[in-house]
Amino acid sequence: MNKQPKAVALISGGLDSMLAVKVLQAQGVHVEGINFYTGFCVEGHTHAIRKSSQKKEKRNNALWVAEQLGIKLHIIDVIEEYKEVLTNPKHGYGANLNPCLDCKSFMVKKAREWMDENGFDFIFTGEVIGQRPMSQRKETMPIVAKQCGSDERLLRPLCAKLLPETLPEREGWVDREKLLAFNGRSRKPQIALAAQFGFDEYAQPAGGCCFLTDEAYSVKLGDLWRQRGSKNYDLDDIMLLKVGRHIRPRDHFKVIIGREEGENNFMNGYRKQFTHMHATSHNGPLALIDGNVSSEDLELAAQIVARFTQGRDTDSVQIEVNEKDNETPFTLDVVPLRNDDIPKEWYL
Repeated sequence: MNKQPKAVALISGGLDSMLAVKVLQAQGVHVEGINFYTGFCVEGHTHAIRKSSQKKEKRNNALWVAEQLGIKLHIIDVIEEYKEVLTNPKHGYGANLNPCLDCKSFMVKKAREWMDENGFDFIFTGEVIGQRPMSQRKETMPIVAKQCGSDERLLRPLCAKLLPETLPEREGWVDREKLLAFNGRSRKPQIALAAQFGFDEYAQPAGGCCFLTDEAYSVKLGDLWRQRGSKNYDLDDIMLLKVGRHIRPRDHFKVIIGREEGENNFMNGYRKQFTHMHATSHNGPLALIDGNVSSEDLELAAQIVARFTQGRDTDSVQIEVNEKDNETPFTLDVVPLRNDDIPKEWYL
């Protein structure tokens, strides 16, 4: 190749993709990054929502990594396309509702399309053999390359020496001898390489960047699907699953209760889409009611909400109820439920 080789990197915001870029930059490869937004990413916006997390740095890790590396990052919204991956994964789910193998195939396929459209030569990722139980095994890595149509244009610089030679190596676009042979779940080799490159700050491992790997979140998403009788969802659904206490006292409705001021403020933006309630006699949270409810259901929901107010130990709490299709609010005077009155199975 007479011209400088050009490669597109899948940037998660974690340390591995950061190191993979540096390894190829050291060989003179022109690198640009690509990041796919599915809606399930764990990013700085969750810290921004919660007042208790205000001291935590609020950033998009993928953008931050690109800035540290001095590369251009292309962020692509795939929320709608990703629905099929999540709801009907060919290779199933991991420990929770994480379709890791199908997800990786989908993203590499999208990166391959972008590569072809923009005149780049190959794709690479920060994957390491044995690091993830579902998508990063030696026997599953070829599945990704085959399904996404990347053939031999998919390079994994951090473990390339343990894998068959790829086109970029054979063509001399990269020197295989300068690639690596990382293997397993230990982070020590990556941390050592980060120090060699002069990185003293980096995000947590990429496995923690997706809510679908989180058991508590997956339980709430599974509950949403069961209640609806289908796996349909939209962005508002998956955003609301990230905040508040989710309590389902009856099959046909649940109560979403803000846990602190930041969550209450965030949930306030959704109040017109839901029947909602809050205490007027004591300080307390905002609550959204998801489902079709009767007057009896509203009474129960108000008692639950009263439990999380400063009047939880009193005999009476006034709860203002704003029904979704009724502009006139009304007040319920309720006795707060006690802890023993709220079964553990109600909590999602």
